[in-house]
Amino acid sequence: MGLLQLFLVLFLICTCSGFGVDPALRISLFDELTLGEGGFDGVTQVQGFHSESRAFHFQGTSREVKAPAEVSKQMVQKLKGKNEFTVLATLKQDHLNSGVILSIHHSEHRFLELESSGQRSEVRLHYRTKSQQDHTEVFPYSLADDQWHKVSVAVSASHVILHVDCNRIYERVVEAPFMDIPEDTSFWLGQRNAAHGFFKGVMQDVEILVMPQGYISQCPDLNRTCPTCNDFHGLVQKIMELQDILAKTSSKLSRAEEKMNGLDGCYCERTCSVKGVVYREDEGWTDGCRNCTCTNGTVQCEAISCPPPQCPAGTAPAYVKGACCKECLPVCLFGGRELVEGDQRAVRDSSDRCLLFECRERSMHRVVPNDPCPELNCPESEQITLSSRCCKVCRGHDFCSEGHGCMEHSDCVNLEAGDCCVCKDGFRPLRDDNAYCEDIDECAEGKHYCRENTMCVNTPGSFMCICHTGYIRIDDYSCTEHDECLSGLHNCDENALCFNMVGGHSCSCKPGYTGNGTVCKAMCDGLCQNGGSCVSPNNCVCQQGFTGERCETDIDECVDGFVECDSKSTCVNLPGWYHCECRDGYHDNGLFSANGESCVDINECKTGRNTCANDTVCFNLEGGYDCRCPHGHNCTGDCIHDNKVKHSGQIWVLDSDRCSVCSCQAGQVMCRRMVCDCDNPNADLFCCPECDPRLSSQCLHQNGLLTYGSGDTWVENCQQCQCLQGQVDCWPLPCPPVDCEFTMVPEGECCPRCVTDPCQADTIRNDITKTCTDEHNISRFSGSSWIKHGTECTLCQCKNGHICCSVDPMCL
Repeated sequence: MGLLQLFLVLFLICTCSGFGVDPALRISLFDELTLGEGGFDGVTQVQGFHSESRAFHFQGTSREVKAPAEVSKQMVQKLKGKNEFTVLATLKQDHLNSGVILSIHHSEHRFLELESSGQRSEVRLHYRTKSQQDHTEVFPYSLADDQWHKVSVAVSASHVILHVDCNRIYERVVEAPFMDIPEDTSFWLGQRNAAHGFFKGVMQDVEILVMPQGYISQCPDLNRTCPTCNDFHGLVQKIMELQDILAKTSSKLSRAEEKMNGLDGCYCERTCSVKGVVYREDEGWTDGCRNCTCTNGTVQCEAISCPPPQCPAGTAPAYVKGACCKECLPVCLFGGRELVEGDQRAVRDSSDRCLLFECRERSMHRVVPNDPCPELNCPESEQITLSSRCCKVCRGHDFCSEGHGCMEHSDCVNLEAGDCCVCKDGFRPLRDDNAYCEDIDECAEGKHYCRENTMCVNTPGSFMCICHTGYIRIDDYSCTEHDECLSGLHNCDENALCFNMVGGHSCSCKPGYTGNGTVCKAMCDGLCQNGGSCVSPNNCVCQQGFTGERCETDIDECVDGFVECDSKSTCVNLPGWYHCECRDGYHDNGLFSANGESCVDINECKTGRNTCANDTVCFNLEGGYDCRCPHGHNCTGDCIHDNKVKHSGQIWVLDSDRCSVCSCQAGQVMCRRMVCDCDNPNADLFCCPECDPRLSSQCLHQNGLLTYGSGDTWVENCQQCQCLQGQVDCWPLPCPPVDCEFTMVPEGECCPRCVTDPCQADTIRNDITKTCTDEHNISRFSGSSWIKHGTECTLCQCKNGHICCSVDPMCL
């Protein structure tokens, strides 16, 4: 059975289960914010839908119902990285109010926000997608009717379900949310922030359940019987991970086999090489006055500790060549002095002849020299008689060249009548004759001269003073501050000023720019409107479709002649965009051509979309219809509207829209928006918000610097916003439909466009039946990603059978 068939089988296997909520998976907003203890202006406890839990009345616009930082952090930990959760609320929202039920956002990014718009009769779910884009899912439904409703939004990976009053209203497949929420995220209840999105009404039981199908706690009769969409996505993800592990393991196995083939017949062991001698692992040896061992290829030595020798009578302690500690040697008595084995003494007899004796086997034995004394080339006054030889030497004779016992780190020094050993600078003697010496750690013993801004590092026989980071060397022992600003070795933004400091530097944005100095952005006093970007102080670059010094003017592509729509369609100007919309009497055939060529006539007579009364006959026309009276009949010209008879010439206001006026004319119903006359003191301010002169009906722009009158509209972050009686309501900009496999949103625009190159696309319709074959000959599902073999920063993705590779953003 193939992998796809296996997935489908597992997805279709349903298992009955009960329902329970682990307290660790429940976030009760009322409990977390301790609303019952008071402390929030504009929030009072009232009678709720039921008496099992508390309800709170939210009113006014001066409130700030926000979770404390520590509480927010705890709630974030429960939600962070979760793919399944459910937002629950029982509420009664004031008529026509537009407000936020719950908002979880960081800076300008809304990670999870549930909003109800009474102005447009919509429920909106705002969140961040895994492609790091802000997304709004709109559900046409009115909650703001001053009636109690149970509301739940269940998210399971890319699956979203909206329940209202235990009825499944919408079920959609969307781009999966990105829930990697920063710890300093804000949690707001009943508002988006301190200035916008104020919910007005009563709320009860506002909770987040970190589990799928949490609506069952609200409506127990809706118990789950099958695995969730996230279960299926999780299974696909695990298979993708296994594919990646298989590819990496295959690569490692291949490299290991290559190495194994090269190691056939070899025996590998780490050894140590000292003075040309190779020692095996754990092998020990004596190096002068140190005992050394080869451990894992590294030489480790310890100084030998010599105990005081306990010599018997007739012996005396003395150093022996090749040994570190003194040994007991036989002694000889000569001239009233003790000599040890090997010592020589010269004496002269009565005839002034020199006789040489050596201590051997506890007695002195005469030594007969083989060669006569060499002739000296110095005056007799410069000649020296030695006690250990018969031949004289000149003053300054090089005794060291005749051989000595000074070992490593010890120097032989000539004296007037012999030589001695002296430890080199930076070493101390291991025994009293200085033949063996060890290194002195000047840093550990405080015997160094390193000054400020340096760090002492020990070296054999000496030490080094290393400059701290950000400093440059003055001499061997001291460092001074490095002027990183002057040298250009700083990370300040090009629009920032660099200030040199002790041990580093600081950055500060130039006047007209704002930021932390490392990143500085131009300031335009918040006046770049309609999504315009501030590129330099008070200089706005507008998004496509807008113009003006502050991008305040929408370009009307329809009026300015940029667009030529088909005769069966009409050009509709949109904020920053346009659309060729089918005229009344036409509809699109599904091809959605940009210029409206796909608009075709609607046969209102066949489809029943006509208002002809029973005494007339519907006759289809191009782009409309006609209600014709049969020959010989006397027709009334009445209309049928909403299954009610409207007489010819009758005028009425729609029940569903009090701002629309309809009339019956010769069997046809004609509707239009109410004409606003602001000079009329009785003008309906709901239908004509532009006629509302009250200051309380004005709205503040999101940046807090602009004020709009009631009825004004503007575009902000790809959303159409409107001020209605003091409340700001925003919804996603309408975009022309696109019917293609790969789409992308160009920089500075809001609507997606079709592209043919899948590697340019930021949105694709993933089809897991279309796989890719990677460099390991492993099949990858569409939507999966992996690091390309042999690289660390090349990220590859499978997009419906196409492999697209680019630099991993994590490496930048």
